[in-house]
Amino acid sequence: MKRPMPPPEPDELIRWMFRATTPEKLSLILENPGAGPADEYFPWDKIRHKTPPDGLNHKEWWAGIKFIRRQMSRSLPLADVKGEPFTFALPDKILKALEQITRDASGKITISEEVTNPGTRDRYLVNSLIEEAINSSQLEGASTTRRVAKEMLRAGRAPRSRDERMIVNNYQAMRMIGEIRDRPLTPELICEIHRIVTDGTLDNPSASGRFQLPNEERVSVYTDDGVLLHSPPPAELLPERVARLCRFANGELDEGGYVPPVLRAMTIHFMIGYDHPFEDGNGRTARALFYWSMLNQGYWLTEFVVISQILKNAPVDYARSYLHSEDDENDLTYFHLYQLQVLRRSIENLHKYLAEKTREVKALQKKISRAAEAFNHRQIALLDYALKNPGASVTAQSHMSSHNVAYETARQDLIGLESRELFLKRRAGRSFTWTPVSDLDVRLHHLDDSENDRHDRL
Repeated sequence: MKRPMPPPEPDELIRWMFRATTPEKLSLILENPGAGPADEYFPWDKIRHKTPPDGLNHKEWWAGIKFIRRQMSRSLPLADVKGEPFTFALPDKILKALEQITRDASGKITISEEVTNPGTRDRYLVNSLIEEAINSSQLEGASTTRRVAKEMLRAGRAPRSRDERMIVNNYQAMRMIGEIRDRPLTPELICEIHRIVTDGTLDNPSASGRFQLPNEERVSVYTDDGVLLHSPPPAELLPERVARLCRFANGELDEGGYVPPVLRAMTIHFMIGYDHPFEDGNGRTARALFYWSMLNQGYWLTEFVVISQILKNAPVDYARSYLHSEDDENDLTYFHLYQLQVLRRSIENLHKYLAEKTREVKALQKKISRAAEAFNHRQIALLDYALKNPGASVTAQSHMSSHNVAYETARQDLIGLESRELFLKRRAGRSFTWTPVSDLDVRLHHLDDSENDRHDRL
């Protein structure tokens, strides 16, 4: 990617605006900035390609925009390496997105019973954790396919490569995030998350689970062709900076003003990327901490949302949201706007996924009709999977992992399907696998008749 064009130096531009322009030109600059709450919050890199208002050139237009935005700006209790505070604004686009996300991700609306029902929610949770683990790892360069990775996680197979180890680590970290959502954030907890994320994947194993040290060369961020994108703060500043970030994450630094909870989570995400405290694994740790913050602040549906899938599909936009914020007076509004778009799309994808799964379950239940009461929701899910993947095999271990149930519960599910001659059991080493019969669809269609015959015999 190319680094975005940095904006003109704002202080110098605004001083010029007040000293070197005529009253008429000054009035024109201030009256036509396009920087009000309802206007788009474009960076200079986009503004310079747009047509400015009549009578203004691009720099004059930008001077007016920056003057107005500074009036809207709010300071965060976090600063860059020079001590300058990070800031954010609340244009209408952000306020609207925050309202929608709060409604859709914190239980303010009715969500699919498949998620709220304790009997079925674990299936969807496991699937979401697997998808986030795979996509977050692929975003950082893991090359394992989704199919192979999902089979590995569901079967509990040991990873065979560093790429697979990254995915297993991410999955374990995401499960941990759900368990520690109520714990306050500390530097030690951040390091523990990083240790889980990077275990067995670093060229320097001793760097796992600790910040970079003052005697180590700091790891900067470069483009693929060697262009420097970001230089992190010196390592000796990391303990104080991370401790302050934890206090911010825990709501202990809010005397300076209110920070909306969703923006707090996104700011934590940004700051881990900015401080880059670890030799490697900063991105995966940052995204895990975003999930922790959202869950910690009551946005429970976030546990089922997959943000890395969208980030992976547009990595350049993800990187630019960092750069626009850092280049334009530490204005995190750019990063917030992009991440809000990602989160909203992720929630929309979840709703579509749940709606589709609900339709599939109902269709399958209709297909087996009066025999439906003979199957529990896990068996119905397995039958649905088998119809789509006729050659697939399943073990009690993989079925247990997919639904987060006890091993014996999973085994009895499979034995039940075997007893109805819908699955075949085969020995595989010291364990067994179950494979759907070749004519599963036909047998399900005729299941009503066989169930009626069975009831008649009884």
